[in-house]
Amino acid sequence: MIKTISGHMKRRIWLAVTLLVMFTCAIISSRSATVKTGSLAITKEAKGSHINSAFANYVTDVYQSAGLKTSDMDYEVFQKAVTGYYNLKQSNKLVANSSIITVIDFNKLSTVKRMWIIDLAKKQLLLNTWVAHGQGSGDDLATQFSDTNNSHQSSLGFYVTNEVYYGKHGRSLKLDGMDAGFNEHARARAVVLHAADYVCENTIKKLGRLGRSHGCPAVSPEVSNQIIDLVKGKNMIYINASLSGYNSKYLNDSFLSQFTAPADSAVQLTKNL
Repeated sequence: MIKTISGHMKRRIWLAVTLLVMFTCAIISSRSATVKTGSLAITKEAKGSHINSAFANYVTDVYQSAGLKTSDMDYEVFQKAVTGYYNLKQSNKLVANSSIITVIDFNKLSTVKRMWIIDLAKKQLLLNTWVAHGQGSGDDLATQFSDTNNSHQSSLGFYVTNEVYYGKHGRSLKLDGMDAGFNEHARARAVVLHAADYVCENTIKKLGRLGRSHGCPAVSPEVSNQIIDLVKGKNMIYINASLSGYNSKYLNDSFLSQFTAPADSAVQLTKNL
């Protein structure tokens, strides 16, 4: 009788331990899982990340409302752009009522409309169009980037738009690079937003790619004035590409612990940091 009870107790103990191990594994798995917002996944970068649900929900809301997935914008690129926008706002680099951001994704081929202008306040995509990269950066795909004069390469990172002027490309827009070591010499290099005849569908049909600039984000003459009028005067442009070593203080997400989604067109944080 004693042996029967002892065997029964052993089985119960073994079952309890097994259930405890399974429960522990489930908790660990759930904590390391990707955070889901709607049908989109937002990767949480483990330790030190301040991404909270309010920011995640806000970014997803704008992304979906503006139809950015339909226009082939990558969600992660948009998230980075919005992060930079808020940091630039907090640094007083942008005009106070700024809600327009421009995103250029050089991970995409030049034959793709890889430039987006978005109104965050209205949650609207204002324009999706072609944009050229520099001759020194590559043919159809930009793979090399530089902030060196005469490199004829595009420069990555965050820019703030500045004054309109008339030059050899007609009406153009000066840009100031915000990222030290990556685009800070944009003004000295005369990297500006301007119109170029080689940015058009006919060029793509002839060459199999767009024409290329000397490092400027050149756009079609058909939409250049529209673009300049939308983004001039201290608004943000973010040029993205997968470049090992690229970093920006404007991608710091520490402000997110204070983030509150705007209730209306006024973009704000809960307090000034």
